[in-house]
Amino acid sequence: MNTASPSSRPQLVYLVFGSETYHQEAVFSIASALAFLQATPDAVDIQVFSDNPEPYRLLPVRVRPLDETTRKRWSEPHGYHFRTKHVVLRQVLEESPVAMLIDTDTFFHHSPLALFERVQPGTLLCNAFYTRYGDNHESILYTALHQRLLEMGVADDDMMTLNSGVMGLTRQDAAVLDRSIELMDELFPHAQGAYTLEEFCLSIAAYRSVNVRECPDLIHHYWSRKQLFRAKVKAWIAKHAAAPTSAQALADTRKVSAHLPRPPRLQRLMYKLITLVLPKHQQQFMREILYGCYEHENEFDQACGPVWWDKARQNQEERQNRPLDAHQLERWFANPVVRLMLGERRTTIYQHLVTTPGK
Repeated sequence: MNTASPSSRPQLVYLVFGSETYHQEAVFSIASALAFLQATPDAVDIQVFSDNPEPYRLLPVRVRPLDETTRKRWSEPHGYHFRTKHVVLRQVLEESPVAMLIDTDTFFHHSPLALFERVQPGTLLCNAFYTRYGDNHESILYTALHQRLLEMGVADDDMMTLNSGVMGLTRQDAAVLDRSIELMDELFPHAQGAYTLEEFCLSIAAYRSVNVRECPDLIHHYWSRKQLFRAKVKAWIAKHAAAPTSAQALADTRKVSAHLPRPPRLQRLMYKLITLVLPKHQQQFMREILYGCYEHENEFDQACGPVWWDKARQNQEERQNRPLDAHQLERWFANPVVRLMLGERRTTIYQHLVTTPGK
């Protein structure tokens, strides 16, 4: 673990606290960056602000302890924990000329250097654009804040809203973060608990003040279908936790792809046909169960099977508007056709569904 002070090199920054899952995500994201930095190992410094240094012990990163008192202070005055992202990046920019904060639920398609090439003076690098602010008049951020923002003269319907899974700036543009922090503090009481207020305030702060570039071609931010990608990441962690920077571990980061691990189209059609013999209210559930049984060549895609089973249960519970209990599952899984479809996997799937809490 590197504990040296920041240098003039670009700073790749993570903020990680809370459950083990977030630390696992961060470790994998860092490993995916290191895999692309093997030819230029000293080109970028990696910093991790964290409440737990242990997961990063075997990684070439600088861990910066973040205790609960400090984190709460950075979340004031409203206890809005996403505010800390901007505070952390602002602090790093006081020490270094260019920095980029990356959310933990990410992994790299290219070298971080390619992202830093887009962080030029007068430019904010974000993960991606969402939509124009005025495209969804029913959103909480629109109904709660639209008139206020017009009166403030800071935003209108043409403003692009941004995904802040990546935030990159040079020191000379750090005022964008100062402004976003001010806006969070001012707008929080009026935002009706909007989850994405943090990145919305970044959108306002950047609007008309800096150029904005995005980078989904360089880094994958799995804020959608999160459980599937977490299953891939956990499989990589289980395999490589003891040596996360070994040649095999870094090579395997490339096998954790942005591909959604579902069966090929022809296989899905086959599942649809064979489930037609089941009672209608069971057909979609069993198709989705079979999605989780497909044998992928990629070991990390293969690890996603139980996530499909959980999703099948969740979708069925939404359709029938009540929990899918053990007795109902037992009856369905006892069906001779289902026994034939699932074979030896039937008991494993049933046990998983009755012992894993529903979402």
